[in-house]
Amino acid sequence: MLEIIQREAVYLWYYFSVQFEQIFKYWILGMLIGSAVSVFLKDRIHGVFRSLGDQKPGIFGIPIASALGIASPLCMYGTIPIAASFSKSGIKDDWLAAFMMSSVLLNPQLILYSMALGTTALIVRILFCFLCGIAAGLLVHCLCHNQSFFRFDRFDEPKSRDTDRNLMLRYLKNLWRNFKATGIYFLFGILLSALFQRYVPAEATAALFGGSEAWGVLMAATIGVPLYACGGGTIPLLQQWLWDGMSMGSAAAFMITGPATKITNLSALKIVLGMKWFVLYIVFVILFSLATGFVVNCVM
Repeated sequence: MLEIIQREAVYLWYYFSVQFEQIFKYWILGMLIGSAVSVFLKDRIHGVFRSLGDQKPGIFGIPIASALGIASPLCMYGTIPIAASFSKSGIKDDWLAAFMMSSVLLNPQLILYSMALGTTALIVRILFCFLCGIAAGLLVHCLCHNQSFFRFDRFDEPKSRDTDRNLMLRYLKNLWRNFKATGIYFLFGILLSALFQRYVPAEATAALFGGSEAWGVLMAATIGVPLYACGGGTIPLLQQWLWDGMSMGSAAAFMITGPATKITNLSALKIVLGMKWFVLYIVFVILFSLATGFVVNCVM
């Protein structure tokens, strides 16, 4: 019995160490650049978004807002108070919807993490997160001409924690917070991946998520709801699933529903949307993720 346990531990350590070596550099790079964006570029990115209100580009501001949402380094609980301040500045709800939707799905740090999945998966993730933000903005534009979509009255813009006068010290403090926030999920994701690699046959993954059938996309979109806890933590799992035969469309669906239905994001959005629009948000996310998976599988 002891010999079996020791043998299994050796196998798991091997799988863990191999994937750790492959992904570690992307995790470090993501934290280094993500903290740099948060400390040195966040205000500039948000300033560009505020300037849209003066330029009044109309519906053409929606793609710009979606792109700026991807560039913003904030989590949803940080994005909503910022969006509330944008709303007070006169930014329209359709632009805010595009900004917040793409911000939920992607940020500079997660882009760098996703490089570990390969160029194709990275491009697919960026493109469809950008399109999801645009779709959300257009939907709000069509539905809410004469009524407010968001309820920001409970949120105030938070005070920045990056206030140290020494720029390098400010950056290092942000980097340390980043490490504490993502490190445990990163290691747990690699551990789950090692367990999958050891005990779940590749054929099972291919049968569940592979091919271009609707079933694989539906399963990936569904499993993204309970499984997604942290963007960096899911990268090892996605990498392993793609190696084992997961279709790119299924991966794309997972990368939409996962962050969009993360429990902390949902709890924050429920407050500012109300029940009616919150249900619409859930339906929109599910339908868009399924459509994304089908389109990607058809094209690829």
